[in-house]
Amino acid sequence: MAVVLRLARAGAKKKPYYHVVATDSRNPRDGKFIEAVGAYDPNLNPPKVEFNEERLNYWLKTGATPSETVADLIKVNAKAVKSTPAA
Repeated sequence: MAVVLRLARAGAKKKPYYHVVATDSRNPRDGKFIEAVGAYDPNLNPPKVEFNEERLNYWLKTGATPSETVADLIKVNAKAVKSTPAA
């Protein structure tokens, strides 16, 4: 079973909202998934990206392949977390 991390579309017409999910590569985009590991809301300015870092790292370590878009979101989120001053 090849596990991939990809976006599953949710939300209303013309107002997309995406869940970042770990799923079998043979499943359809919005079909059955193993686990939800994050969310992406492109409707906000700037777009909101959230991840459960622990579970995301688990799936990446076990060999899950992120889609191009999810890989970009992970990079953006890592930069945002790194540039945010620690309180």
